[in-house]
Amino acid sequence: MKDGTGSTTRPLPEKTKRPMIGERELIWMMALLMACNAFGIDAILPALDALAGDLGAQGNDRQFVVGAYLLAAGFGTLVPGAFADRYGRRPVLFVALAFYIVLSIACALATTFDMLVILRAAQGFFAAGIIALPPAIIRDRVGGDKMARMMSLIFVIFLLVPAVAPSIGQAVLVAFGDWRWIFVAMAVAGLVMTAWVYFRLPETLHEEDKQDIHLPTISRNMKSAVTLRETIGYTLGSALVFGGLFGFINSSQQLIGEAFGAGEDFPLIFAICAGCMALANWSNSRIVERFGARRVSHAALFAFIAVAVAQLWFASQPDESLWTFVPLMAANMSLLGFIGANFGSIALQPFRHIAGAASSAQGFLRMTSGAALGAWIGYMYDGTARPLAAALLATAVLSLVFVLFSERGELFGEKMDED
Repeated sequence: MKDGTGSTTRPLPEKTKRPMIGERELIWMMALLMACNAFGIDAILPALDALAGDLGAQGNDRQFVVGAYLLAAGFGTLVPGAFADRYGRRPVLFVALAFYIVLSIACALATTFDMLVILRAAQGFFAAGIIALPPAIIRDRVGGDKMARMMSLIFVIFLLVPAVAPSIGQAVLVAFGDWRWIFVAMAVAGLVMTAWVYFRLPETLHEEDKQDIHLPTISRNMKSAVTLRETIGYTLGSALVFGGLFGFINSSQQLIGEAFGAGEDFPLIFAICAGCMALANWSNSRIVERFGARRVSHAALFAFIAVAVAQLWFASQPDESLWTFVPLMAANMSLLGFIGANFGSIALQPFRHIAGAASSAQGFLRMTSGAALGAWIGYMYDGTARPLAAALLATAVLSLVFVLFSERGELFGEKMDED
């Protein structure tokens, strides 16, 4: 079937009463759903100092506001996929969005730091559907390198939110003088997305693809999604490289504000790095169907390793400056734009009939591993960029090892077929 862009897509289930949503609108919707998660992480970054002072958090403990959300979201991704494979994508999305909204308000009302961390963990866990389901919805429609192209476009839009979220958070902080209003802004974003999904998103799960809510069936589906040799290396590889990215996010406010003394410019610097990643995803969307997700992502991974070597060398110098750190960090975040969507699409490619469970299982492995690794990297912050640089290099090299395992030692393989 051709959509409004002339692209071939899998038809929607016959029983849906809603009109076919166009590819462009679907991309925007899925991107902004996932961006609610990114906004929940990044908007609070400029307020960590104020939050820590208000609630009595000490030193690096303030990072738990971010780390708890990320780690709990990883565990939470295990839940929605199986239900979405049985009852459909829409109902599970509504449940996840409802939890996101309610727990955002609860975070705004927190009176102690421990309470806030617990509520943030709950928010990440119960709202995990907004992370896990968009790839499954896209997989319902398309596959192969076309899915990689669409996911890249989703990441372009998705990454614009991290680019501007710290600025929004800082603007809210300045306007209202209280970090709690940032969580209110999260709730408002959740309400807007709920209305959009309700009125515009048709059910994409096909009747013949429905799975039973049966523990052995769910376990078997999830196990296959994370044990198939052809894909497990890509799931673990993306967990590692994004663990390094999470490490940067966790420590970015301290690293840029304290180590390099550029706290006032933090939102701008963060926006530059995230914007470079968004631009790379747009570039990936233009070339991935021509060259294939494997060739593009493998080349980007080797380039990532080379840049990480340069980062570690500069970080080891006693006089490293912001002018060397930011270009190299932006370069590696750009290269992640050629890795993330492609690795994810390759990993999900064999699992169209169980896309929900597969997306949940792979998301769980990716998010929990990446978040735990990112939290550890962030907590290793010692007033310099050395721990982060060493971690970026180590995770990239290990990622290459896992990819080599999945590809049986042969890189730069053929393009994926669309089914």
